Amino acid sequence: MALLHLLRTMANEESFRIVAAHVNHQFRGAESDAEAELVRRVAGEWGIPFETTELGMPAYLSDSGENAQAAAREKRYDFLKEVARNYGATYLLTAHHADDQAETVLMRVIRGTGIGGLAGIRFRRKEDELELIRPLLRITKCELLDYCKRNGVPYAVDSSNIDRHYFRNAVRLDLMPMLEPYNPRLKESLIRLADMASADDDYMEEQTLQAFREGVTPSEKGFRLERRRFRGLHVALQRRLIKLILNCSSDPRRMLDFRQVEEIATAIAQEHPTVNRLDLGDGWVLKREYDEAYIGPEPAELAGFTYIVTEAASEIAIEEIGQRVRFERVKGSVPADRTNRHEACFDANGISFPLRIRSRLPGDYMQPYGLNGTKKVQDMFVDAKVPRSRRDKLPLLADREGRVLWIPGMRRSSWALIGAETQETLRITFVDAEN
Repeated sequence: MALLHLLRTMANEESFRIVAAHVNHQFRGAESDAEAELVRRVAGEWGIPFETTELGMPAYLSDSGENAQAAAREKRYDFLKEVARNYGATYLLTAHHADDQAETVLMRVIRGTGIGGLAGIRFRRKEDELELIRPLLRITKCELLDYCKRNGVPYAVDSSNIDRHYFRNAVRLDLMPMLEPYNPRLKESLIRLADMASADDDYMEEQTLQAFREGVTPSEKGFRLERRRFRGLHVALQRRLIKLILNCSSDPRRMLDFRQVEEIATAIAQEHPTVNRLDLGDGWVLKREYDEAYIGPEPAELAGFTYIVTEAASEIAIEEIGQRVRFERVKGSVPADRTNRHEACFDANGISFPLRIRSRLPGDYMQPYGLNGTKKVQDMFVDAKVPRSRRDKLPLLADREGRVLWIPGMRRSSWALIGAETQETLRITFVDAEN
């Protein structure tokens, strides 16, 4: 009610529109109904549009068995966001205050938390196109009560705030008074801790995103990490990077257990680990292969694939591996771009069509450029430390006779080399279908 009055006062000087949204959880029967009616009446007197809903939480919880506070919060914010969308609002303001912040920080310390938890309730954050703001977060409850009394703002007192069954109430009513003799300014200290932790957490999140961009690659429905780069990160960034990846799972709350994060970090960073595979739950796994680690859903076995390439082809999509192959004919002798290992140039007159882009087959061998004789493709994969799980996903380019001409990203063969006498160049480029 204090927030609504503040906004109404500001709106008299600034041009913005206010909508009051109230959620009746129906936990307290007639008392809950009376609160909803209070907000409806005052909003009407102040000329403010009013939206409300009744959630019927007691009946919902008896059927679902969910945690009461968590379920109520989720359904409350679902309604508030829906109202914001319906009115085209860009800001959603809630009246969390400084006492809420101090209690939240202490509760998280008791339960166990990291820097992100010590940051407490965020002052503002983006949710899709909506910005959630808590403008009263540094104002105490006593100051807000004084404001209401000075300005004649009606308000209601929630009787459940004295129910010690709720952890927050026990912290407020029992633990805070017990600790304040040791620090009379305990609330201020906790709020200051939240401010400092919030700034530190924001910085660490930026560094984690940078580490993600530099050392993590989407693969299948999961992610691949360069182990050498991962080992070079500070342990704080290692943990956050793993948490960032695990947040992509369907059940991140269960996945983000501290011990599991530590186990994953250790398995990736160890030079000689005791295990190369960890079952992470939720259908996710950690796999170590050479200097890579994969975190994500267990990859499905890939069946072999073959694509026929005629002389007239200009582009082919390889759906199984999410790549496209482009074919370009250029007059004369054109060298390949040496900086692009996924591009190769061939003497068009030395190519036997139709070509085949396919997965590896048993007994495949190649005559690598710069090497006398032939070499098994399997041995080339081993020498290049290509993980077993990726070998069936790497495409090979073969000609009509079955000769392997090129393994994109690795080696090309000595067939159809570009020379001074080349009249037409066939340039072939493999590109990812998606960024």
